Amino acid sequence: MKFVRLAAVLIGMVVPLAAMAHGPTRQKITLTAEVAAPPEEVWSAIGDFQDMGWHPAVYSTEGEGGNEIDATRVLTLGEEGGPTISEILYKYSDEKMSYSYRITDVLVEVLPVTNYSSHLTVIPVDGGGSVVEWRGAFYRGYPNNDPPPELNDEAAIAAVSAVYQAGLDALVERFAGN
Repeated sequence: MKFVRLAAVLIGMVVPLAAMAHGPTRQKITLTAEVAAPPEEVWSAIGDFQDMGWHPAVYSTEGEGGNEIDATRVLTLGEEGGPTISEILYKYSDEKMSYSYRITDVLVEVLPVTNYSSHLTVIPVDGGGSVVEWRGAFYRGYPNNDPPPELNDEAAIAAVSAVYQAGLDALVERFAGN
C-alpha cells in the first residue's frame, strides 16, 4: 500500500511538470479562393515554382532547378533589397496542378514561423472555374515556452494567413474578367 501511495504522489508531481514542459504545437491552416478561370489558366499563372510574381508581396524570385524536386528559390519581398525567404520544392505534379515546398531560411521578424511547409493546388470546379487551395503547417517563431506576443502561435497563424489571403485575393482579382 505504501508503494501505491508513493507512486501516486510521484505521478502527481511529474504530470504537472510534463504539462509545463510541453513546447509549441504544430499549427495548420488552409485557405481557399474561387477563381473565375479554367484550372489550366490559373495553373499557368502559379505553377512555375521559379516565378512567384503573381503574389503582391513578392518583388522578385530567383532560383535554380525549375520545377524539379529539390529546386530552390529566394523570394525578395516588397522592394529591391527587401527581406528574403529561401524555399525548396519537395513535391511537384503538373498533372495534379499542385506543388509542395518548405522554407529553408527566413528571419522570424519577416515571418514568425519555424519548420514551415506549404502546399499550393488548383482544383477544377464543376461547371467551370477553379479553386486555389493553399495549405500550410508550421510552428510558431519562438520554440520555447512563454513566447513573446510577436512570436506566439496567434502571431504565426495571423502572418501566414495574411500571406495566403493576399496571394489568393490577387489571383481572384487577376482573373475577375473571365
